[in-house]
Amino acid sequence: MFVLIDGHNLIGKLPDISLSDADDEQQLVEKIMRYRARTGRRVTIVFDSGGAYKPSATKRRGGLTVRYAPHGITADSLIIKQLRRERNPKEVLVITSDRAIQRAATQMGAQIMSSQAFADVLADLHSPAATVADDVHLSDEEIDDWLSLFGEVDA
Repeated sequence: MFVLIDGHNLIGKLPDISLSDADDEQQLVEKIMRYRARTGRRVTIVFDSGGAYKPSATKRRGGLTVRYAPHGITADSLIIKQLRRERNPKEVLVITSDRAIQRAATQMGAQIMSSQAFADVLADLHSPAATVADDVHLSDEEIDDWLSLFGEVDA
């Protein structure tokens, strides 16, 4: 299953990240990287460009894609456009509380989870009761990324 996240919408529902934080997007990316490592799901987070001009950008790493909408384009429209490009939208889980995105996703057959419900999922995954041994999946690409960062450890 592919997970498509309305980034700023989700940040607004997280108790430990604020939209006013200078690094709010990076904090969310780090949370989602942990979610991705635990679930093995491919994830795309889409962010609005914000008040200041930011060029359109897409960053990919280990099954996680982060997209920034270009100036004058909303993340909402990019999410809907992404859904239209999907071969099998029934295999897409859209994380948003935005009603327009939810309507469009429903019409295309995608699954929907509210940002608050997903924030609860993230909290459960990172609770003290969840252990590292619980359902951790790393792709070969992610393992290679980690090895390139830290090198191989002699046993």
